[in-house]
Amino acid sequence: MTITPPALSVFETLESEVRSYCRGWPAVFDRAQGARLTDEDGHSYLDFFAGAGSLNYGHNNPVLKRALIDYIERDGITHGLDMATTAKRAFLETFQNVILRPRDLPYKVMFPGPTGTNAVESALKLARKVKGRESVVSFTNAFHGMSLGSLAVTGNAFKRAGAGIPLVHGTPMPFDNYFDGQVPDFLWFERLLEDQGSGLNKPAAVIVETVQGEGGINVARAEWLRALQSLCHRQDMLLIVDDIQMGCGRTGGFFSFEEAGITPDIVTLSKSISGYGMPMSLCLFKPELDIWEPGEHNGTFRGNNPAFVTAAAALDAYWADGQMEKQTLARGEQVEQALLAICDENPAAGGQFRGRGLVWGLEFPDPARAAAVCARAFELGLLLETSGPQSEVVKLLPSLTITPDELDEGLRTLARCVRETA
Repeated sequence: MTITPPALSVFETLESEVRSYCRGWPAVFDRAQGARLTDEDGHSYLDFFAGAGSLNYGHNNPVLKRALIDYIERDGITHGLDMATTAKRAFLETFQNVILRPRDLPYKVMFPGPTGTNAVESALKLARKVKGRESVVSFTNAFHGMSLGSLAVTGNAFKRAGAGIPLVHGTPMPFDNYFDGQVPDFLWFERLLEDQGSGLNKPAAVIVETVQGEGGINVARAEWLRALQSLCHRQDMLLIVDDIQMGCGRTGGFFSFEEAGITPDIVTLSKSISGYGMPMSLCLFKPELDIWEPGEHNGTFRGNNPAFVTAAAALDAYWADGQMEKQTLARGEQVEQALLAICDENPAAGGQFRGRGLVWGLEFPDPARAAAVCARAFELGLLLETSGPQSEVVKLLPSLTITPDELDEGLRTLARCVRETA
C-alpha cells in the first residue's frame, strides 16, 4: 500500500503548530472499527496505538456503542457536573461490584475532571492536604500529565520546558534499574530521608507508574514496588500509583499493581476507564484520606454521563468473568515471542525489548532508527509511535480485544520495518 500525503489543508493553515501525531501519520482518518482505522481515501490501518491507551476495547466497540446509542436515544443526561444521575449510580455500583470488592480494595471514588492530568492534580492536592506537606517524590523518566502540578512530577525535559515557569515541590528519584542494577534499591532516597542535613523536605507522597509508558516502557519489578510501599509506610508518606495508561487491564490485571500485591493509598485512572475513548478520569483513595470539603476540588466536565454508560458496559462485558486478564497475558506472550525473533534476526540493530501484558517497547541505540521504523510502518498501514526520553523506543500498544491474527499481522509488519530500515 502506498500512502499519498494530503495536500496543504485547514490543518496546516489554521491549526496550531503544537499538533504532533498527525505529523507522523499524514492521513485524514474517517472511520474506525475494532483494531483498524480507515482514512478518507479508503486506506486501512492496523492500530497498534489504541488512542494512546484510551481504546483498550477497540474502536467503536459494538457492545459499548449499543449501550451508548440506547442511552442517547432515551434522552439520558449528558452533562451532570457532580449531580446524582442514574448513569453515575450504575457505574459506581458496577465498579464496586466488579472491580473493587473482588480485589478487596476499600477505595472511595472521586470524579476530578475529564482527563488524566485532572486525576493527578487531585491526587497531589489531596496528598498535600492530608499530610500538610508540599514536596512530592517522583521518578526518573516519569510522565504524569501536562498541567503544572503534573509536569512538576514529570521527568521529560522537553515537556517540562513547555511550562514556561519553574516547576516546584517535586523531587525526582531513580526508577527501578536506573543504575543497571549497580546500586541497591532506594539507597539514595532512604539516605536523604534519614539525613537531617540532606536538604530534602519531608515528602507528602511518592507518585509512581508501575510501567513507564511515555518514559520508554520501563517496567518496575514487583519486589521493587513492594519495597517502595514499605518505604512509604515507614516514612509516613502516601503512595500514589498513576495507572492512567497501564490500568484498565493493559498489563493483565485490571490494576497494574495487582501483580505486586500492593495497595496504594491513592490511584489515578483515566484513558480506558470510559471504555469508548470518551473523556473520564477517577481518583481513588482510602476512605480515611477523604477529607475534602464540598466543592474544594471541582470541574464543569467531571460528570460525563455517556462515559459512565460505556464504562459500566465495559466492566460488565469484559471484567465480570476474569477472562480478559487471561486473554491479555496470552496475547502478551505472542508479542514477546515475536519481539524475541525480531531481535535475534537483527542483532546489528542492538534492539532490546521489554513490557507486560499488551504494552511493549522495542529500543534502538539510535533514536533515528526507531523513528524510521514507525515511519515505514505507517507506509505499510500500521500505526506505531515512539516513546522514551529520546524517542528511542518503538511502542506497541494494541487494543486488548485485538485478534491473534491481527496481532500477528502487525508483528510481521513490524519485523519487516526493522529489516527494511537497517
